[in-house]
Amino acid sequence: MTEALGSTATPESGRPDDEAAKKGRPGGKRGKKGPFGRLALFYRQIVAELRKVVWPSRNQLSTYTTVVIVFVVIMIGLVTLIDYGFNEAVKYILG
Repeated sequence: MTEALGSTATPESGRPDDEAAKKGRPGGKRGKKGPFGRLALFYRQIVAELRKVVWPSRNQLSTYTTVVIVFVVIMIGLVTLIDYGFNEAVKYILG
């Protein structure tokens, strides 16, 4: 099987087998739904995508949080040192 998932072409004919495509109606199945139907479809798709997400475990989450906090503290220290150095240089130059 070499076709991609969701393909509408049949292997024999190479033509779409969707009824909406045969009738030339734009939008296919989505063209039939009103605004509330499209909104419901959108939320169903959101839930389906969220089910595919691999959520971190509690241990991984605490490790990631610790790494981020340590990185931010290091960056704060680095920016503070650079700021202090520029401050002293400007004081020296301008008197």
